[in-house]
Amino acid sequence: MQENRMKTEVLIIGSGIAGCISALTIAEKGIEVTLLTPGDDLFTGNTRLAQGGVVYTGPDDSVKTLEKDILTAGWNYNNKKAVRALAKNGPEVLKKLLLEKYPVAFHKKDDGDYSLTKEGGHAVNRILYCADHTGKSIMDVLIEHVNDHPYIQVCTNRTAIDLLTNHHHARDNEFRYSLSNKCLGAYVYNETLNMVETFLADFTVLATGGLGQIYLHTTNTPGSIGSGIAMANRAKARVINAEMVQFHPTSFFQRVRTRASRRFLISEAVRGEGAKLINCYGEPFMHRYDPRGDLAPRDIVTRSILEEMLRTKEECVYLDAANHVKQDLPTRFPTIYGKCLDNGIDINNQPIPVVPAAHYFCGGVLVDEKGKSTLDRLYAIGECSCTGVHGGNRLASTSLLEGMLWGYTSGDDIAARLGKNSRIPKKLLNAVPDWENPGSNENEDPALIAQDWAFIRNVMWNYVGITRSTARLNRALGDLQNLNRNLHSFYKRTPISRPIIDLFHGSQSALSVTLAALRNKKSVGCHYRIS
Repeated sequence: MQENRMKTEVLIIGSGIAGCISALTIAEKGIEVTLLTPGDDLFTGNTRLAQGGVVYTGPDDSVKTLEKDILTAGWNYNNKKAVRALAKNGPEVLKKLLLEKYPVAFHKKDDGDYSLTKEGGHAVNRILYCADHTGKSIMDVLIEHVNDHPYIQVCTNRTAIDLLTNHHHARDNEFRYSLSNKCLGAYVYNETLNMVETFLADFTVLATGGLGQIYLHTTNTPGSIGSGIAMANRAKARVINAEMVQFHPTSFFQRVRTRASRRFLISEAVRGEGAKLINCYGEPFMHRYDPRGDLAPRDIVTRSILEEMLRTKEECVYLDAANHVKQDLPTRFPTIYGKCLDNGIDINNQPIPVVPAAHYFCGGVLVDEKGKSTLDRLYAIGECSCTGVHGGNRLASTSLLEGMLWGYTSGDDIAARLGKNSRIPKKLLNAVPDWENPGSNENEDPALIAQDWAFIRNVMWNYVGITRSTARLNRALGDLQNLNRNLHSFYKRTPISRPIIDLFHGSQSALSVTLAALRNKKSVGCHYRIS
């Protein structure tokens, strides 16, 4: 095939826990997988930032107890079938993959048993952890296996532009008029060669992560701009619960910001080990807002912090670990300890200044228990998908388990379908043209891009943030629709580049969140209407 045109059996866009597990599961069956990552290596995305841990099974635990905790945190807005699948199958698959096949060095007690901690919304201790760098420890192991696997081709510095479908892209009328619409791969920007490649695939998997970077304050990595949501929307796959953006209660507060929008996370595990939220007067306040106190679900703690900040007219609240956590803090939370120390806070004797920040997208591309979307041959897994597990609000430490389980089930299902020779006909793939450059010659202006991002992030934070009103949402809708109209013109007359693609995706995912928030008139979980 041509240099800029490639055919693979399975194309996976994204390289976090979900993408890597899916790739390994498929490749183990002797099937070729192409794994795309936007960075120089696979250490991109939010999985590596996960501090707290991953849900397993506690000694006094049960499937029903975990189900109840997930449903309570999710305001019973969940897909109960998906919740049951996670509670029943998740710990079993975790044991099979992360304890046996790709063993991760989770913390153990002196007797050799795994040490289990507790976080907000959990009835029992059931969370496995590696100090406060669980995500990094998991990814270190998975990436080593991915890089060594002969059936996995890793393509770095690749940014997906658009999903390919026969309805939208096929040049042959036989396929354009077909009642069945299929995903055929993706147009992908190769940043190293500054060219657009056509990746054709029998099956395509979105594992692109979340969208925290469309907000002014977030714990997410720079690439978390909702690219999978934007591409799925344009390809006509169903996106659901887009209004459900979870804000983490405790990100590190800096009065002088050295970086525009990424805040360092103070893990929920710190409160799980006993730390207390206090106000500027040193008073614990969470029990005034919820009987579960500091371990109430995240949406409740976030709004309580916001209310306390308004009441005291302060810019932040504080997390007191020094007086309440029994374990040695530098040993239990080495990453948090080091980061705080770098910013002048010794958590051994000082409270940590914290504020909420956009953290996790509970909505996404609607999928079934195998990760299949409403668009044939397109799967979605991890944070960009919506299995329905999280409902209106995610229970702490369930995201890694969900990404792992749906990564595994999607890989298993794709391998089974390919085993039955379920491939896209060559004639259909050949009907897809290569990317057409619109003949643009206007150089991108970094100042315009920076200003557009600042505009999006401020609109989303102020109008579509922790609390929302009809007036704010209508203002956001008008502002974002106007921006998107301008960007369509900008996109057509400017040469393709990573900053242009990211801005286009980010503006569209912001619009999706806003539209969904306007449609949902009721307060549910992390979607909180004040009017």
